[in-house]
Amino acid sequence: MPRSPEGAQRILLTGASGYVGGRLLRALEERGTPVRCLARHPGFLRGRAGPDTEVVQGDVLDASSLGPAMRGIDTAYYLVHSMGSAGDFEREDRRAARLFGEAAKAAGVRRLVYLGGLGSGSALSAHLRSRHEVGEILRASGVPTIELRASIVIGSGSLSFEMIRALTEKLPVMITPRWVRVPAQPIAIEDVIAYLLAARELPGTESTVYEIGGADRVSYGEIMREYARQRGLRRMMIPVPVLSPRLSGLWLGLVTPIYARVGRKLVDSLRNPTVVHDERALSAFAIRPRGIADAIARALQNEDRVVAETRWSDALSSAGAGRQWGGKRFGSRLVDSRSTDVAVAPADAFAPIRRLGGATGWYYGDWLWRVRGFLDLLVGGVGVRRGRRNPEQVEPGDTVDFWRVERVEPNRLLSLTAEMRLPGRAWLQFEVEPSESGSRVRQTAIFDPVGLLGLLYWYALYPLHTLVFEGMLRGIARAANSAPAAALPTTRAHSRGGNH
Repeated sequence: MPRSPEGAQRILLTGASGYVGGRLLRALEERGTPVRCLARHPGFLRGRAGPDTEVVQGDVLDASSLGPAMRGIDTAYYLVHSMGSAGDFEREDRRAARLFGEAAKAAGVRRLVYLGGLGSGSALSAHLRSRHEVGEILRASGVPTIELRASIVIGSGSLSFEMIRALTEKLPVMITPRWVRVPAQPIAIEDVIAYLLAARELPGTESTVYEIGGADRVSYGEIMREYARQRGLRRMMIPVPVLSPRLSGLWLGLVTPIYARVGRKLVDSLRNPTVVHDERALSAFAIRPRGIADAIARALQNEDRVVAETRWSDALSSAGAGRQWGGKRFGSRLVDSRSTDVAVAPADAFAPIRRLGGATGWYYGDWLWRVRGFLDLLVGGVGVRRGRRNPEQVEPGDTVDFWRVERVEPNRLLSLTAEMRLPGRAWLQFEVEPSESGSRVRQTAIFDPVGLLGLLYWYALYPLHTLVFEGMLRGIARAANSAPAAALPTTRAHSRGGNH
């Protein structure tokens, strides 16, 4: 089989644009593993994949595309399913698995690795029954197959976790159907990726099914209570004896990001306990999965890290992004971003930004900022009286009125975190980058609401925030353009994705 110059074996990855597949792709790339991704829409994936990753057009339902994709492959990951399909998803999953297994056998692939779902018994939901059937078909292909059966995956962005997050954040009182009390063994996304990476290196040539789960057996209700505890929310759950999958699916579609068709299939599968009965994975793998509290804490921490490291100029300024009232969603965060061009160098464009607050003020509506500070003082907050340490320079940890400097990149970025009393957490970030006319200044407001009160706060004040933030950005542009070193400009405002 073809090998990389380093002798590493090439991997075929399906589902790389999905949640688990995308995380696995990054992990493989970090290890320097040669990866080939099979994608129905390669253009969508190429921007996410590293420069050394090969992306080929193909579909698991198109046999003609699978043969070329399998050439020179040592291990193939099968991380796709058809739960979102409007048609017969079981039939589609069955056909896709058969074509994939046949192509792998013909190409001499050494091993298949498949991520399925936990569940046992004769009354499995259609979704779990299909996941098990896919594993059986892959094993029947004659290619040694490692099937990992997992329970709920806990991680920011996973379907189950986003459902739990939305229900817990939005509903102080929940009418909980029977499936909320069904036992599960949730597993952190980091542990799932660790198992997937280790599966390709297991010794032996036999097909095997391993059940993988976290350290705790809990119900969906207990997961929601733990999420609420870590977010500082008080939640009441009122159990009801039954709620049909159709009604539950419609309910989820109203209050969560899950649309009703997937919601019905997901709820139907939640009636089955998903706990580990066969613990051979603990002896076959040197992995000790974390418990639910740690898994949720890591999901929230990782989300904080991603938000803190995000360059909003990259994340929100794509040419095709349209306007959206109220900002855009980024995990649990609400993001409102806008930009303007100024005909000065980046250092001159950044100068007004580093002087924000204190005696300089906020370039627009200073009296509104003072009112906000006074209201903050009334409820025991810090107000605006702290000013700032140095009128010209800022460093991480400095106070700027009722903000604190979280991150500074000279002449490029300033990130402030709010210390006023809020039903959530807030950040205000400014970026400067070179543009054709001189520099582009981007201003981004980020809010992480806590519960329904946090959402009400954001949307109720959104028109006022729009007025103030747009005025502030115009004021920063005027200050930059009027500096002695500035050229005579024409300032042009840009609004991208949720901007106004």
